[in-house]
Amino acid sequence: MKIAAIAAMSENRVIGKSGSIPWHCPEDMKRFKELTTGHPVIMGRKTYESLPKNFRPLPGRTNIVVTSKLELIKEEGVIISPSPAKAIELCRSSLE
Repeated sequence: MKIAAIAAMSENRVIGKSGSIPWHCPEDMKRFKELTTGHPVIMGRKTYESLPKNFRPLPGRTNIVVTSKLELIKEEGVIISPSPAKAIELCRSSLE
């Protein structure tokens, strides 16, 4: 299994502000969709909660959310993981 990390940050190293991305770049979103569609996506709970509700879970992808607060996300189409290691294990099983 190949693992790829996708991240974005501003020139001053900001990755988020007040639960959202502090910039709007349609090209970034399009590229993210191209790279991830058809593949499992692992994200943290706060990242998942920052997604617009009409894009949750991300369509065409296995959505795995890492959180210690397992009871907070109960949406259909989301797999909850208590740790990054378990999330990778879940990715492997989703690809079988």
